[in-house]
Amino acid sequence: MEKFKKSWDFHGRTITVENGEIAKQAGGSVLVRYDDTVVLSAATASSQAKDTDFFPLTVVYNEKMYAKGEIPGGFLRREGRPTEHGTLTARQIDRPIRPLFAEGFRNEVQVVNTVLSCDPDRDAGMTALFGSSLALCVSNIPFNGPVAGVIVGKVDGELIINPTEEQIDASTLNLTVAGTKDAINMVEAGAKEVSEEEMLEALMFGHAAIRELCAIQDEVIAACAKPKMEVVLYEINPVIREFIDKNGRDRIIAAVSTHGTKDERYGAVDAIIDEMVTRVAAELTWVSQDVLEKAKQQAREYSVEIEAQEVRRLISEDKIRPDGRKLDEIRPLDSQVDLLPRAHGSAMFTRGETQVISITTLGALGEAQIIEDLTSQTEKRFMHQYNFPPFSVGEVGRMGSPGRREIGHGALGERALLQVLPSKDEFPYTIRTCAEVVESNGSSSQASICAGTMSLMAAGVPIKAMVAGVAMGLITVGDTYSILTDIQGMEDHYGDMDFKVAGTRKGITALQMDIKVDGISEQILREALAQAHKGRMEILDNMETAISEPRPDVSKWAPKFDVLHIPTDKIRDVIGTGGKTINQIIEDCDQVKIDVQEDGTIAIYHMDREMINKAKAIIEDLTRVAKIDDEFDATVTEVRDSFAFVNLFQGTDALLHVSEISWERTPDINQALHVGDKIHVKVIAVDENTGKVKVSARACTEKPEGYVEPKKAPRSSRNNSRGDRHSGESYSSSKVERRVFRRRDE
Repeated sequence: MEKFKKSWDFHGRTITVENGEIAKQAGGSVLVRYDDTVVLSAATASSQAKDTDFFPLTVVYNEKMYAKGEIPGGFLRREGRPTEHGTLTARQIDRPIRPLFAEGFRNEVQVVNTVLSCDPDRDAGMTALFGSSLALCVSNIPFNGPVAGVIVGKVDGELIINPTEEQIDASTLNLTVAGTKDAINMVEAGAKEVSEEEMLEALMFGHAAIRELCAIQDEVIAACAKPKMEVVLYEINPVIREFIDKNGRDRIIAAVSTHGTKDERYGAVDAIIDEMVTRVAAELTWVSQDVLEKAKQQAREYSVEIEAQEVRRLISEDKIRPDGRKLDEIRPLDSQVDLLPRAHGSAMFTRGETQVISITTLGALGEAQIIEDLTSQTEKRFMHQYNFPPFSVGEVGRMGSPGRREIGHGALGERALLQVLPSKDEFPYTIRTCAEVVESNGSSSQASICAGTMSLMAAGVPIKAMVAGVAMGLITVGDTYSILTDIQGMEDHYGDMDFKVAGTRKGITALQMDIKVDGISEQILREALAQAHKGRMEILDNMETAISEPRPDVSKWAPKFDVLHIPTDKIRDVIGTGGKTINQIIEDCDQVKIDVQEDGTIAIYHMDREMINKAKAIIEDLTRVAKIDDEFDATVTEVRDSFAFVNLFQGTDALLHVSEISWERTPDINQALHVGDKIHVKVIAVDENTGKVKVSARACTEKPEGYVEPKKAPRSSRNNSRGDRHSGESYSSSKVERRVFRRRDE
């Protein structure tokens, strides 16, 4: 195999593809360089079809910390289970390539992407999607590609392909779009309340760039593609089809239109399907057990296929949905808040037979999630987590750590809600919303967004606007199509599209689209977005009946907070040697939580505001700097012959000269001042080099009319004779002053 290597310019960056040198034993492999980002993509398929009722495709996205010059954390110092970012990226690759395999293809396919080098400004995920498509296309695996993806940003009104991290931070849109040269087939987006028209424009802008990437792949395919392997597509035995068509088809079709609850409808259909499986088995008592089990499996599959055909026919031809709703009709809605007395915020959102409880918990900034992946993000202060227990659909199943679906749905909700959260400066909390799906019949991810919004508001989080989500569906038959609002489980399972749209009354905050067909047109996207907008407004109306604005304060069970800002050079004064000072503050103030940021921002948390105020006062005293003209109620701490030391605040003493006590002459400072006395003083001088402070008491009072400052004696007389102490002490004491300050510093 000859080595292939070629480079192309793509929107000011360089894409280089290499083939024929690395991973030659894989079914197909390419090394893709996107400037300094380098990804090895390899695709391999089993030679024999698997005996399954689904296509066994696995997409792997390996994030190696060496790709950005770091050693993994943890005890083992090696990569372990995939990061959340890695899991989400693998899903973004899987979703656009899965629909492009032939129906009935059952050979196991594994696509492995390994990030070897990573420039954060050259997205490794989209590079891996490009590489995955190309590896499949040049391999011996039947694949109807190519497919590619890009990220679209919008900065200062201008759309940008694959923006840098800095541009993403300034962007009103973060859109990932994938598709073939003919149509879009995957969308993932977060946005700062952009309009439907803006989103559609960005989608079409991204698709134009996708066509460029597909053209690049076509060049490589023409030069490097292997002959495709011969495969036998999975088919159901015609005898079984004929038997069920004769004995069960009409009954299954009738059961699909059973109105009522999900359980009633599914139960009616499942009863007939179970009967068909039993009767097929009864007809084949003479065959081997393996053949019998295969026949039973196919009987069930074909019965489900009849169910799917009828659902699609009802919607596309009769415009009737399985539960009797109109195409744009939303199921009955119910919104509630404050279900859980001890939670910082709680809410429940119900839409038909889908129900989600969301719980919001507030914590200190120091409780933010630590991130270790190939992105530049090191921590996350907002977490939206989605849990889908099997009882929510009336089943028994595995319970454990979240799977790809739960991570994906959680990330979608997080993206939707993140757009309306207050900044860290406005609301210095780590925020966690946890969505518990307690009942599900489709659109649970969008219900988690609705419940999460109300939960945040009930917790007193000052979000900028309410966010609601709705899932749209699509049924295509020939040249006709029907767009559905608020799809339920059956429509999702048997439909061609799952298009989730979340947003406020002002605009879209998150978008996700998956389809089972090759792609959808601009016209379908436009209609789906418009229909979703109508549904979103109806849902927001219902949510506002439960809570219309964020609570003015956090729950009594949530930690209260206060924030202050100190000079960065004072941070060490707050921390103290080995943390001694800050630990003492925490102990003295009933275990307050104190979060100190590098920029000098300090957030203090406690259930009792008195403890917060106490800790804040201590920190302010530790970091306070006296300025000229500041006034204080000072305490006398030491009295000398011609001056006294007074304490302005914790850690800062000042010198009060005898001549500054009063406008009248003070004959004896020891008679005028005593240790412990309170005296009101004003700062009259601060040494820029040493920070030493001089104060005056007389400057706080009005100068007597006709007052004349006493004349000061010549320096020689003041040095040789104690003379008039009042007129000469401010000079003769200068050496004493330096000595005393030096001693106090020591």
